[in-house]
Amino acid sequence: MSPCTNAELQSLRPPFEHAGRRRRYAACLSLAATLLVGGIGHELAADGTRPTGSSSASQERPQMWMTIGGTHRFAMALEDNPTARAFAQLLPMVLDMPDLNGNEKHARLPRSLPTNAVRPGTIRTGDVMLYGSDTLVVFYETFPSSYSYTRIGRLTKVEGLVEALGTGSQRIGFEVD
Repeated sequence: MSPCTNAELQSLRPPFEHAGRRRRYAACLSLAATLLVGGIGHELAADGTRPTGSSSASQERPQMWMTIGGTHRFAMALEDNPTARAFAQLLPMVLDMPDLNGNEKHARLPRSLPTNAVRPGTIRTGDVMLYGSDTLVVFYETFPSSYSYTRIGRLTKVEGLVEALGTGSQRIGFEVD
């Protein structure tokens, strides 16, 4: 949108004596026009521009789903980090994930992801993490751990997870809405 010309500003009331007041008035008119044309219902920053991200977490991060055996679907909240974003770019994906230690399913990813490994201390049921740079791990038990992982996300509800995963290997799909 182009700024108002001096002639247009002078045709509006009240008359302005200083250039600074004209600029502020033009900015206000520009903001009002933006709101009328297409900004209604959208958040604007204090300077009248649209923010690059939304304040809603569901809009900042995509909704991800984990499907076990083609029938049990679990929502997963992705972390806001480079690892989770790189993982989401691999999707959709189906992995055969064998069991390990009676508390996790794991599988090697087709490529390495960025890492920022930390020792979480306690692993929680529903944690989805990266071990090393290319091993996806889905935890279905809570337990203390001294291993280092990079967090990818967490299942939002874990009811029925243990039963859905069962023992042995499982075919698990991951997708983003």
